[in-house]
Amino acid sequence: VIISLTLCALLFFFIVPLTMLFFIYFCNILLLIYRRNNMVKADPLGDVWDSARRAMAGVWDIYARVWHGYELHGVKNLPEGPGILVYYHGAIPIDYFYFIAKLFLWKKRLCLSVADHFVFHLPGIKLLLEVTGIIPGTREECLNALKNGYLVSISPGGVREAQFSDESYQLVWGNRKGFARVALDAKVPIIPMYTQNVREGYRTFKERKFFRQLYESTRLPLVPPYGGLPVKLRTYIGEPIPYDPNITAEELVEKVMVILFLHNQVCKGNLLFSFQTKTAIQALISKHQTIPGSIWKALLERFDKHRK
Repeated sequence: VIISLTLCALLFFFIVPLTMLFFIYFCNILLLIYRRNNMVKADPLGDVWDSARRAMAGVWDIYARVWHGYELHGVKNLPEGPGILVYYHGAIPIDYFYFIAKLFLWKKRLCLSVADHFVFHLPGIKLLLEVTGIIPGTREECLNALKNGYLVSISPGGVREAQFSDESYQLVWGNRKGFARVALDAKVPIIPMYTQNVREGYRTFKERKFFRQLYESTRLPLVPPYGGLPVKLRTYIGEPIPYDPNITAEELVEKVMVILFLHNQVCKGNLLFSFQTKTAIQALISKHQTIPGSIWKALLERFDKHRK
């Protein structure tokens, strides 16, 4: 009996992440059917796709509310015009899927998302990527999107943060500051965003030295995630960091990081628009997250009706 229960638990922890992948492909099939039935040939970002987007967002939103009691706070902090959303990347960015679904349902607003290059090599999801606004992270793509009035989201840690951060919620950004340079060039604000308990929903294995070396060589996410427990997820959108022509990209990055983790680590050196970004992210994590993260506490928060 114990062996059977253990096997069932193991299957659950690995099958639930796989169901996310299945649902992504299922959404792409629905879009293909929608395009064929409606003979759509327009721009994938055009309004003609809104009915399909609303249907997909509705399904994701139902799943988010039922399985994770998902909440979104701070939408008022999003600018009416363009801006760059910067967020912490969980082992599986399920929280981000929930966010873009909720944003579209509430505001009928499409947030373009910068994805790692490997995503564009996945077979069979090209239309889904186009219709949901998944773009490469080139400077030209981002500037063009901002010029057209879109919100653009990016996780500076990306796959590296997804694979090698843990329940301590340390930001794994390395020396990345391209998003800050783009924000300065486009003269748009940066908005920090963080989801409470995202690491308790899905995790990766701790013994990862071999996988870290493999990732640095291949740039492929080879550490398998596990989890899928119905922990409480709350996404918090912080106050925007306004455009300031007098600070550098390095300073802006650091500011966003610290806002996401509040002064958990002392920032040193002459860093400020990069510095400001790090500050923002660290502050959000410090304010809303128990460190280290606890799966049991995250599960119990499903029954806490008072915390917001």
